[in-house]
Amino acid sequence: MADPDSVPAGKYGRSALVHLGVWPSVEQRVARAENVRAALALVSRGEAPFGIVYATDAQADKGVRVVDTFPPDSHPAIVYPAAMVAASASPSAKPLLDYLESAAARPVWERYGFRMAR
Repeated sequence: MADPDSVPAGKYGRSALVHLGVWPSVEQRVARAENVRAALALVSRGEAPFGIVYATDAQADKGVRVVDTFPPDSHPAIVYPAAMVAASASPSAKPLLDYLESAAARPVWERYGFRMAR
């Protein structure tokens, strides 16, 4: 799994394992990867029997199979915020943000395993 001391995915994973009461029994056996993709690669190459990664990353790697998911209430909500900085001078920033929030973008988000917050 991604390092639970420094990587968001690792922190979510540790939260879920703590919630489920198994963190103390697995903590010393965790391979702490530098990021989610590195953790996924360990599983994909057969160097780790299981991994904890985002579902969207698992879907992108045909060398892995999702065997289970954590209950939504076992970890904080995973949110990818998008915002425009006040000092932005880019004329395409606002239209891009508007599109990302639009009904037209929803099927694209869902195709890749995401869902809209609103």
